[in-house]
Amino acid sequence: MMDTRDCACGQTAVRDDAAQWFVRLQEPVVDVEVRHRFELWLDQHPQHRNEFEVLQGLWSAADLVPAARLQALCESPPVLKKPRPVLRYAVAASVLAVALGLGLFSGLNYPVPYTAEFSTALNERRHVALPDGSVVDLDSRSRIQVRFEKDRRNVELTAGEAMFSVEHDTSRPFVVAAGSGKVTVTGTRFDVRHGAREIRVVVEQGTVKVQGHDAGDNDFINLTAGLGTHVDAQGRVAAAYAVNPTEMTAWRSGKLVFNNASLADVAEQVSRYREKPLKVASAAVGDLRLTSVFKSDNTDALLKALPSILPVAVRTLGDGSQEIISK
Repeated sequence: MMDTRDCACGQTAVRDDAAQWFVRLQEPVVDVEVRHRFELWLDQHPQHRNEFEVLQGLWSAADLVPAARLQALCESPPVLKKPRPVLRYAVAASVLAVALGLGLFSGLNYPVPYTAEFSTALNERRHVALPDGSVVDLDSRSRIQVRFEKDRRNVELTAGEAMFSVEHDTSRPFVVAAGSGKVTVTGTRFDVRHGAREIRVVVEQGTVKVQGHDAGDNDFINLTAGLGTHVDAQGRVAAAYAVNPTEMTAWRSGKLVFNNASLADVAEQVSRYREKPLKVASAAVGDLRLTSVFKSDNTDALLKALPSILPVAVRTLGDGSQEIISK
C-alpha cells in the first residue's frame, strides 16, 4: 500500500506537523514528555526528519536576515512559481511569523503577552516554569497570578509563600506584588511570604528593590543576598536586617524552621499545613518565642511538643480548629 506521506496532501500534512513541532520546541521550557513524543514522531518516517531539518536550516538562515526585512517577509511572504517549493516556503514563512509572534528571535524584541494562574492545595508544593525562563516554587496553600507584557513581567502573590528564581532581563523588570508591598528585580533569587499582618521578603541571591504597594519610585530599600525585610499593612518597609535564607526557605524541603519566632508567626505558618487554622488565645501568648525545627507534613508533632517547650497548652475548639493558650 502506498504511504499517504508520498502524495502531495500527505507531504503538506507532514510539513504542517513539522512546523508545529518546530515552533513548540522553541519554547523556553519543554516538558520531557513533549520531547519524547517529538522523538517518536521524528522516527516514524524519514520524511518527518527531512522536513524538520529543512525548517532548522531556514531558522539558522533567518539569523542572517536583518530584523526589519524578516518582519516584512513574514507579513508578506514572497510568491514562488514552482508548486512544490511554494508549499515548503509557505510553511516556513508561517513558522517565521509564529516565531516572531512568540518573540523567539534574539534579534527581535517581540515578547508575547502571557497570563496564567497557579495554586497549591493543602500540603502540596509546586514547581512552576514560566515562559521567560524564570522558575517559581509554591508552598502549601499558595497562589500566584502571572501577567507578562512587552516591557514588564508582573506576578501577584495573593496567598501563601513562593520562591522566585528570576531570569535576568534588564529590559523587562520582574515585579512581585503581595498585599501592601511589591518587589522589583531584573534577575535574582528571593522568597516572598504573604502573611495576614505583613509581607516578608528574603533574598538568597542578587539584589531586589522592596517598597510599599503605593510608594513612589524613589521610596524603596535595596536587599542583597542574606538580607530580609517586611512590609506592614500600611505599606511601611522595615530597615533591612540579616537573615539565614536557608532556614527561612526550608519549607522547600518539607521543614519548618523557627528561630526565635513569635508564636503568632508560628501559628500563622503552621495553619497553611492544617485543615483547620491554628490560633493564639491572646497577644501575650502570641509574643512568646519559639526556636525549633519540625516537619511541615506532621504539624501534630509540633502541637504535642509545644507544652514541653513553652508555658502553653493547646485546646481544640468547637469548629475543629485549635488554639494555643497560656498554662
